[in-house]
Amino acid sequence: MSQPPTTAAASDLRRALAPLALAQFICSFAGSNMNVMINDISTDLDTTVQGVQTAITIFLLVMAALMIPGGKLTDKYGRKRCFSLGLLLYGTGALLSAVSPNLGVLILGNSIFEGVGTALLIPPVYILTTLMFTELTTRARAFGIISALGGIGAAAGPLIGGLITSTISWRAAFLFQAVVVGVIYVLSRRIVDPLPADPTRSFDTGGAVLSAVGLALVVLGILAADDNGWLMLACIVLGAAVLTWFFLSMRAKERAGKEPLLSPAMFHNRTSNLGMVTQNAQWLLLSGSSFVVSAYLQVVRGYDAIQTGIIFTATTLGLMATSLAAARLAARRPQRTLIVVGFTVTTGGIALLLLTVPGSSSAWTFVPGLLLLGLGLGTMLTPSVNVVQSSFPEQQQGEISGLSRSVSNLGSSLGTAVAGTILVAGIAASPGRAYGLALAVLGVLGVGGLVAALMLPRAGAGQVTRSG
Repeated sequence: MSQPPTTAAASDLRRALAPLALAQFICSFAGSNMNVMINDISTDLDTTVQGVQTAITIFLLVMAALMIPGGKLTDKYGRKRCFSLGLLLYGTGALLSAVSPNLGVLILGNSIFEGVGTALLIPPVYILTTLMFTELTTRARAFGIISALGGIGAAAGPLIGGLITSTISWRAAFLFQAVVVGVIYVLSRRIVDPLPADPTRSFDTGGAVLSAVGLALVVLGILAADDNGWLMLACIVLGAAVLTWFFLSMRAKERAGKEPLLSPAMFHNRTSNLGMVTQNAQWLLLSGSSFVVSAYLQVVRGYDAIQTGIIFTATTLGLMATSLAAARLAARRPQRTLIVVGFTVTTGGIALLLLTVPGSSSAWTFVPGLLLLGLGLGTMLTPSVNVVQSSFPEQQQGEISGLSRSVSNLGSSLGTAVAGTILVAGIAASPGRAYGLALAVLGVLGVGGLVAALMLPRAGAGQVTRSG
């Protein structure tokens, strides 16, 4: 076991943790703050709710599709360098989004530049944390802070975005992102990469293309569900075929002695596999419920951005309360128990939103369900990260970080695509029914996450983390 760090070393680690945690915050914020700008953006850019949904989903999709290549590039070019490049691309995208004259430019800035930037900077956050915090308790606490700020960023996105949109403009929300990215860049200058880059490492470009195309086709197929059933089926089937090709090519390259984008051995760890399923489900529930409730409040109830954001404060407070207690909870309870409890509480929150909201016109009926949603998600976000990251040694942290973040962001993308498509398809004809159906689907998927959590082994999933 590693020795606890000295006082000076601990101080340096805390300073290094600040930009890493802020990076996770702003990237999660970007994935949810546009939910409260639906009406403002669609009016200003002369587009539709579906157009804004598409921009949000493409952003999440780009992150998911490029997170595995992003994690792999950290080995070749260094974690600090990839982190800095990601910040540069993200900041450029935020500024471009702020001045976008139409939906196309918004998608270029927000969905593409910010999405690619996020895919480059997020894997280093988790790799650097794993490598720098080698002592058991401090690593758990570090992951707790990062996961907490990630969850709070996603949950507080509607509130902060709503406040900025209502008092200034939706464009100012992107300027806010650019400012935060600038602060992160300044704070990150003192970060030292614990492992040197290895420029001789090969990079599987073909595998990167196949994985990205396969994931993109699957999500685009879901987005096409309300317009063309045959197109939906074609995209999903083709996407599944491309992903199958990707996995077969990985196996063939490894057998031939070449280094694939992702080693098939990464999927041989049952605990890690189940942990990634829970990660996917958690972010699917958070993003999906955030989009559905936000769109319903604005399009059906007629609430403005700040009113919608204030209602979402319940989720933010719940996430903050449980996420910041992650280290203490991890020391007292097995990780498996926390994940199971988290899914139980979160699914209960979705059930409340489904049962209480349609029959009442009061905004207060949203609060209990959203509070439970935040409490449940905050309870399990950090344990799932710990379970996955701690299942592999240092030399595989680049691969598992990229894979883990890809799975989580794919969950966010699927949540917005699946629940959003159901809502958008029926909101004009029967808003109450569309809202109910979208949440019911999320509830079923939440039960699926609970089943995966129950399948986690009691031994192995209970350890907070292990030293690299």
